[in-house]
Order: sequence, then C-alpha cells, then structure tokens
Amino acid sequence: MGLLYIVPTPVGNLEDMTLRAVRILKEADLILAEDTRTSGVLLKHFGISNHLMSHHKFNEHGTSASVVERLKAGATVALISDAGTPGISDPGFYLIREAVGAGITVQCLPGATAFVPALVSSGLPCDRFCFEGFLPQKKGRATRLESLRDEQRTMVFYESPYRVVKTLKQFAEYFGEDRPVSACREISKIHEESVRGTLAEVIAHFEQTEPRGEFVIVVGGKTKAKDKETASE
Repeated sequence: MGLLYIVPTPVGNLEDMTLRAVRILKEADLILAEDTRTSGVLLKHFGISNHLMSHHKFNEHGTSASVVERLKAGATVALISDAGTPGISDPGFYLIREAVGAGITVQCLPGATAFVPALVSSGLPCDRFCFEGFLPQKKGRATRLESLRDEQRTMVFYESPYRVVKTLKQFAEYFGEDRPVSACREISKIHEESVRGTLAEVIAHFEQTEPRGEFVIVVGGKTKAKDKETASE
C-alpha cells in the first residue's frame, strides 16, 4: 500500500511553506493539484519537478478511482490545493474518503489555513468556534443563517469581496447590528488587514471603502446575557 499525503500550501507569503511540505512534495511519485498552472509556480519556486496531475472539484469523482489504484500499487501521492489545506473549502474530501475506505494510510501535514490566523487575531473567543466556510449563494442561505441565529460559539465564514457588504448586512439582519465582527482580508499577504467592530460599524466601513481580496469574516456568538434579555422580553 502507498501513502496519501495532504499537503497545505501558503495562502499568501511563500515563506509559510513548511520544510516538511517541501520534502514530501519532492519525494512524492505524483502530486495532485487543484490548478496545475497555479501550483506550477509554487513548485518551481521550491525546485520541485515531480509529476503533476489536475485534481479539482469538477473531475475529482472521475480521477479518484485511478489515484486509489495507484496508491494500492504502492505509490506515494501528495494532494495540494491552490492555497491552504485541501478539504477546507477546497477539493480533497472525496479522495480522502475513498482512500480511507480502501485501507490506505492518509496523513495530513500541519500548515496554512486562512481561517486560523483570522480567528485567533480577531479578539473574539476562539476556545470554541464553528467553521461555516462559504454560505450557500442562493438556495438554503436563509435557512443556514436562521439556524445560526442562536449560535453561542464564534462563527467563521469565507467570502469573496463582491459579496462582503451583502453578507455583513444579512448577518446584521439575523444576528443584530451590535454583534461583534472581525473582517480579515488578504491573510498572509502584503495588504493583510482586519477591520473590527460591531456589524453596523464594519458595514459602514466597507460601504465607504471598497472590499478587496479574499475575506475571512469572524462573528461573535450570541451571548448568554443577550439570551437573558430576550427571555425577559
């Protein structure tokens, strides 16, 4: 049996690549990449020239079976995404599930994931949190937000710059304008920035300043004090 490595790649600064990740990618018989063009730049930077194959959300159901067969035959395979840890709002789950089901050893290396630095630097409680990733764009969006209305843990979301203001306004509608939030953009890049405050304050900021870059939005959970106020009403 071979071995499937899940290898995180930098979300911004290339210095976030770990020494172990570079070694594993150099030793792998096959590297699966979400976008071979994007990953090709990264691999070239670190002098990695191993065989590269495309593996993304549109073809993973078709390619996973052949990859599992190669793993069964003893190959060492490394899975990477364009940025961050595969499987976290990126392709990876399906292949990992198939590999585990086939009795293949799967190892995930520690490494870059955008939501962790955004959460820790938000100033909001991070001992207990729920990761929601990208909300449904249309169908199921309202249902998901309604289900989170009374969530007491800190909530973490991913969002594109084009929907940031819309999403923040929906958060204000469901969670209240005074709910604390930290909108963090361009994690580990030159223009990294966190805008903190209440939802009303952060909405006002981005109505004046156009959102740019990929966002991680961290929203405070519903407090027990707020629960008591609601109950007394």
